[in-house]
Amino acid sequence: MPREVRERQMLDAAVAVFARRGYRAASMDEIAELAGASKPLVYLYLHSKEDLFSACIRREARALIAAVRASVDPGAPADRRLWNGLRGFFAHTAAHPDGWAVLHCQARTHGEPFALEVAALRQQLVDLVIQLIAETAADGGCTDPLPETEVAGIAHALVGAAESLAGWSNQRDGAAPSEQETAATLMNFAWTGLENLTHGRRWAPVRA
Repeated sequence: MPREVRERQMLDAAVAVFARRGYRAASMDEIAELAGASKPLVYLYLHSKEDLFSACIRREARALIAAVRASVDPGAPADRRLWNGLRGFFAHTAAHPDGWAVLHCQARTHGEPFALEVAALRQQLVDLVIQLIAETAADGGCTDPLPETEVAGIAHALVGAAESLAGWSNQRDGAAPSEQETAATLMNFAWTGLENLTHGRRWAPVRA
């Protein structure tokens, strides 16, 4: 069997076990058994439990970013670009709940170096949203550019909301909403304010 196929099987098994057991409780024996490989072979290919977990994080992060990027049509109107990006995000996290559990739950709870891996993923998502907001402002004819710090703050808030919604949807005991319904929830929450902002219509607190 080609090495890349065997490694993929090991990573698939590791993601499933880490998602179910958590990093500390997961055993290399269980991962090897689920992958149909010997434990020494798992160590030979992927070195250590920490290296294996890091490899899982990197693989799942790359897959998520690729799914979101592939869903965004650069030629679509601004609202459609954001809508399609959200649908791509929620469709991927719903289709790969174990991968999302590793990224969103397990990797965040065990400190460095895993937290750094997840932070890198989050920054890629934020950078993509920053680009979408900038394109939205340009399409809307905004003559007063939005401050970079404000755009970054909005992007972080939107990514955080998407992460929270994906976690909520995937952990429901009852029927989970579809990715389209989840994306629509966030789109309805975010788009009106974002559209107003990129057209220069701002909310301001009432002076006492």
